[in-house]
Amino acid sequence: QVQVVESGGGLVQPGGSLRLSCAASGSLFSIKAMGWYRQVPGKERELVATIPAGGGAIYADSVKGRFTISRDNAKNTVYLQMNSLKPEDTAVYYCKLEVFLRKWSPVTSTYWGQGTQVTVSS
Repeated sequence: QVQVVESGGGLVQPGGSLRLSCAASGSLFSIKAMGWYRQVPGKERELVATIPAGGGAIYADSVKGRFTISRDNAKNTVYLQMNSLKPEDTAVYYCKLEVFLRKWSPVTSTYWGQGTQVTVSS
């Protein structure tokens, strides 16, 4: 069984910064891809950034140059550093992990974090 725990959300003024963390623990071999998504009420969940095991992050156009995704494979943790935050960044942020549960199996399982609220307001 795999547990996924997010942390780091909160209230910040426009132009401020926040850092989100998402850590996986339990019975897993390694993590193939890690990503962050966000959702506001009445809209579909959207990709913010994703990073595969070998690096090479991909970002939504709306966050390029402001957000940075990174991962620590030894800690099974993914981070999202958010700078120059705007009111339109307000959302619930979710991490998504594609996990190899077994060493010799190419099959992955998908796990989502519980979500953390980010509110950008003066």
